[in-house]
Amino acid sequence: MLFVRHASTPGMRGARFPSGSEGADPSSLEAAARLTASLGSFGTGPAFVSPARAAWETAVAMGFEPVVVAALAEQDHGRWSGLPYEEVAVREPESFARWLADRDAAPHGGESRSAAAERVARWLDERYEQEGDSGAGRSASGGRGRAVVVCDVGAIRAALGHALGADPAPFDLAPLSLTQLSAAREGWRIGYVNRKAAS
Repeated sequence: MLFVRHASTPGMRGARFPSGSEGADPSSLEAAARLTASLGSFGTGPAFVSPARAAWETAVAMGFEPVVVAALAEQDHGRWSGLPYEEVAVREPESFARWLADRDAAPHGGESRSAAAERVARWLDERYEQEGDSGAGRSASGGRGRAVVVCDVGAIRAALGHALGADPAPFDLAPLSLTQLSAAREGWRIGYVNRKAAS
């Protein structure tokens, strides 16, 4: 399973909490259109995408037919959605600190990090069952374990955390970077993280 962090957005560049409604930067979508040639056997069929507009746009730019999966949505940040991290830290320092320190906290009125991670983990477990314990099952893209997933960083971190059996890992993932998970007999195996495809 190949995870692609969707193309960059104004919110990413402005260090804002994701809102899901922002479109991707045109220049980043142009780069996404060139990305498919580097995907090899992952480069055919539909792609699972989060409900975020930028994820849909990225998949389309890459030549995929998007299949929206609600479980791949970025964490719901409630009233903080779309606001700069720095602004929230100044306006609500105690709530912001609690959110950083406690993965079960949701002071913004949205979804906790743990709830979002569990949502992604459940979806991954369903995919694992469909692909078979040996990883030899067929993916929705028609290949054997070759599904493409286009989403934002939170869902990818949650997937990595689930594969590692740990809290969502704080990996720094670049827009349009590639992260691979494979279904092995003992569970999900990490192939690589944050790989930049050749131009």
